[in-house]
Amino acid sequence: MATPIFQVDAFTNVPYTGNPAGVCILAAAREPEWMLSVAREMNCSETAFAVQRRDGFDLRWFGVSGEVELCGHATLATAHVLWETGRLEPDAIARFQTRSGSLTATRKRNLIELDFPTDPVSPIDPPQGLAEALGIVPTFIGRGRLYMLAEAADEASVRGLRPDFSRLAAFVPDGIVVTARSDDPRFTIFSRFFAPAIDNDEDPVTGSSACLLAPYWVARLGSELIVGRQERQPKGRGGTIRMTLRGDRVGIAGEAVTVLRGEVVDWPRSGGSAQEEEE
Repeated sequence: MATPIFQVDAFTNVPYTGNPAGVCILAAAREPEWMLSVAREMNCSETAFAVQRRDGFDLRWFGVSGEVELCGHATLATAHVLWETGRLEPDAIARFQTRSGSLTATRKRNLIELDFPTDPVSPIDPPQGLAEALGIVPTFIGRGRLYMLAEAADEASVRGLRPDFSRLAAFVPDGIVVTARSDDPRFTIFSRFFAPAIDNDEDPVTGSSACLLAPYWVARLGSELIVGRQERQPKGRGGTIRMTLRGDRVGIAGEAVTVLRGEVVDWPRSGGSAQEEEE
């Protein structure tokens, strides 16, 4: 049976912007080594693998370096594919069982809203050398379960960052989101995300960063809705995330557009040596 695969640009409604994610719809669970090989072939920051179950879907995410614990843009992309292909009815809730627990996605007009757990940050003393690796002295530095978070003085400081990725990888094994108040009245905040230790120097739009950003900025600003803009610099792709804090959960809303549809060709193993396969 053919295995359908898609590439979806998440947190945007314009093709070739946002954050591209692979989405693979499986008839049955596959071994992690196979999923990692497919993710490396897709060469997106993450590829999602969904298997239908009685009460929803099992969902796993793989980057080029291995399986990840939580991924927002690939979850949004998966929900988009399930509705677009008729695997879910238009008004149905997408329910996912993941390494980060039960997650859901719902359609709200042109938006898809994910329901994710929050990840509040706690202040930490900046590790010695972090400011030099990052390229700025943050006004705040904190740590959540998933990532590190740094606030900069203004949006221009965030846009102007040119980190030393080889040095930064030693300080942030999972990633760091750098954020500031937005200068653009359409948005509340502006952010960038770096994860050089996991082969993703800079992510264009990071859905899971909302788990940290929403509780942090709601506490700072008192606003119920945080509209975040993230862009890879310089002149890179980016997208918009709408975040609504609800206790220990956060609604993460955005749009998505499919840019590629195909099938995975499941080649049989040759049994030959690595040298023979390369030849």
